[in-house]
Amino acid sequence: MEKLSLLGSGPRVVTERLVLRPPKLSDWEAWAELRSDSRDFLVPWEPIWTIDSLSKANFRARLRRYAREVKDDLGQAFFIFNQENHDLIGGITLGNIRRGVAQTGTLGYWTGQRHARQGYMYEALCGLIPALFDEFGLRRVEAACLPSNIPSSRLLEKVGFTKEGLAREYLCINGVWHDHLLYAILNSDPVPPK
Repeated sequence: MEKLSLLGSGPRVVTERLVLRPPKLSDWEAWAELRSDSRDFLVPWEPIWTIDSLSKANFRARLRRYAREVKDDLGQAFFIFNQENHDLIGGITLGNIRRGVAQTGTLGYWTGQRHARQGYMYEALCGLIPALFDEFGLRRVEAACLPSNIPSSRLLEKVGFTKEGLAREYLCINGVWHDHLLYAILNSDPVPPK
């Protein structure tokens, strides 16, 4: 299997309205503004935000971590941009890649509040998932969400993921360990068209 691309020069996925590409340092201002504006919308579903979560230094450290994950074939990050006006819409991370007999990775995703409920994440996932199977050689892609996050559950099911069960105290979200619904999609499962 080929390793994932190096950060900044990485894979691009283009859909009808969107461009997905790896983040770069020049994205910091748009990222910080969108996440700041969306803070109340995102906090219930994410790990604790530190006092410097949106700082340029924190973003630079995040990019270094993404680059290490790419280099070690453990993950790939994508930012989602509107093709027409180049606005940052959100992000998707592929992490926890297991090669060998597993060929599996785990997806995480977020959308800025002002872009929510417009079909952007659905379009982004429908465009990205075939690339994860075809270009990155994955056989299975997993995702998890809080049982109370009905929009995320519906999104995963609409994209073609199958609910596989409940993982007790799976992730620490906003400082508390929570159960999560586990979802997966296989390379043999149908994916809706982009």
